[in-house]
Amino acid sequence: MIAHFSLEQIDEAVDAIRARTSRRPRVSIILGSGLNGLAESVQQPDLIPFGELPNFPVSTVLGHAGRLVIGVLEGQPVFVMQGRIHFYEGYSMAQVTLPVRVMQRFGIEILIVTNAAGGINPAFMPGDVMLITDSLNLIGMTGQNPLIGPNFDEIGPRFPDMSQAYDRALCDTVRTIAENENFPLREGVYAGLSGPSFESPADLRFLHLVGADAVGMSTVPEVIIARHGGMRVLGLSGISNKANLDGSVVTTHEEVMEAGKRITPKMEKLIRGVLRKLQ
Repeated sequence: MIAHFSLEQIDEAVDAIRARTSRRPRVSIILGSGLNGLAESVQQPDLIPFGELPNFPVSTVLGHAGRLVIGVLEGQPVFVMQGRIHFYEGYSMAQVTLPVRVMQRFGIEILIVTNAAGGINPAFMPGDVMLITDSLNLIGMTGQNPLIGPNFDEIGPRFPDMSQAYDRALCDTVRTIAENENFPLREGVYAGLSGPSFESPADLRFLHLVGADAVGMSTVPEVIIARHGGMRVLGLSGISNKANLDGSVVTTHEEVMEAGKRITPKMEKLIRGVLRKLQ
């Protein structure tokens, strides 16, 4: 397990990507569980499997294709991660967040991060999309903050501010798109846990009490690294299942994947709208 990467190691991956694509996008998109479909819409794609890049970890989870898709979507050059790396796969925080560091060194300015999440808010239903307005860094609170270790002064400050982790202008753009499309958009706080076990009823009751609206096993470390480097971040959660606060329902990964089929068209509509607004 790798505790830290040097800038030279990060730049090895950047150079390998530059050698395989002529595009220089300013927008990146990370696609979560069951949300791979959007990557199939990217036009004129350059496809780069994670395993063909120096130092890059490889996704091992069903539903995560594990490749970069660099092409055009809504006339906007995009850098898409079709699948992501998770802490529960046995990777270090440095490895989990390496792709975002690579994005920064590649020149990406905006990160759109998506995930499949369990709905804690009782009003949320499977198939809903939630705009992430804030997040609970529960992994970081227990000692796994991705910024622990040497700081890259060339990229960002030792103590970055996280009071506006999710870009307010981008959030407003999504709200406008949803309103114009008569789109039922949820909003709330995403709690990031390590996984891979789904939450117990007691876990979920705790998260509900502290103000979480949805819970998942990703995203927050990526957002921290993105904000450390000054990237603007937009976060979207696809609600894949209702929280099991009383222990009466069994949650499965298959359920998450199936919900992704209903969520993807909604997520795609929002992301395409944002890309059009950024031109």
